[in-house]
Amino acid sequence: MDKKSIAKGSFDEVLIEDGFYVLKIQNDTSDIQKITRDIDSSFIQFHFCLKGQAKFIFNDGRYALEVTEENSLLLYNTQLDLPMNLELASNSWMLSVVMTIRKFHSLFSREADYIPFLSDEYKEKKYYSQEGVSPAIAVVLSQIMNYNLHPSIKELYIKGKVYELIALYFNKSTDADIEQCPFLVDEDNVSRIRKAKEIMIARMAEPPTLVELSEEIGLSLKKLKEGFKQIYGDSVYSFLFDYKMEHARKLLEAGKHNVNEIGLKVGYSTSSHFIAAFKKKYGTTPKKYVMSIAN
Repeated sequence: MDKKSIAKGSFDEVLIEDGFYVLKIQNDTSDIQKITRDIDSSFIQFHFCLKGQAKFIFNDGRYALEVTEENSLLLYNTQLDLPMNLELASNSWMLSVVMTIRKFHSLFSREADYIPFLSDEYKEKKYYSQEGVSPAIAVVLSQIMNYNLHPSIKELYIKGKVYELIALYFNKSTDADIEQCPFLVDEDNVSRIRKAKEIMIARMAEPPTLVELSEEIGLSLKKLKEGFKQIYGDSVYSFLFDYKMEHARKLLEAGKHNVNEIGLKVGYSTSSHFIAAFKKKYGTTPKKYVMSIAN
């Protein structure tokens, strides 16, 4: 990347309450802007890209995660500080919500079991997740970025919107409005779609075609595609790609297999294809990812 094209950027920070704040980051220039801010390991971070794209850089540039338009990134690591080191592309907008883990836990104390990184398994580990932004979340993000209110109620308005944003982020797809998702009324269809997901995961190294999958679960191709999207929020193969990359990442962290072996396990006949896929998902190669963990 041409360093001359990177300019120092700024952001608008709104304090919600102690240990809980929002960063509104807008780059309306033609240059890439670099945004930095100290964030220690006692915080959890939610980053939403409203338009354009951004790259979060870690470990002095050895590891990076990209967030594109209408996608989000969640970061959480109780063992390591994750300071913001962001390169925001030209004509790009980001909104970040940062709060202490203590504050976050207090929001979900009754629902802790249903949020993966609040479970015992993750308490002392790092966790991150890249997800698409739903239409409902996109509306709230736009409201937070574009409000035009009297200063005396600005903080109250943003506080309410940020709570709404976090609630929508963790809204279970199975709780979707039945009227909006008529497919979900039919429990038989839902069980068939879940079976389709299990089949794709079980055979990720050699997955069936969509036609073969639809025949195996006894649903039409159209219902398979529509139903899978409604329940899991993604197409069958896009879901499978994300699952395979996450599975590969965990195998890399376990350190029991080399890159070639992991590539074969998740369905790549050549290591070069696996490396390219992993880099597309995580912005770094498997080897560099392992090195970043070791460091």
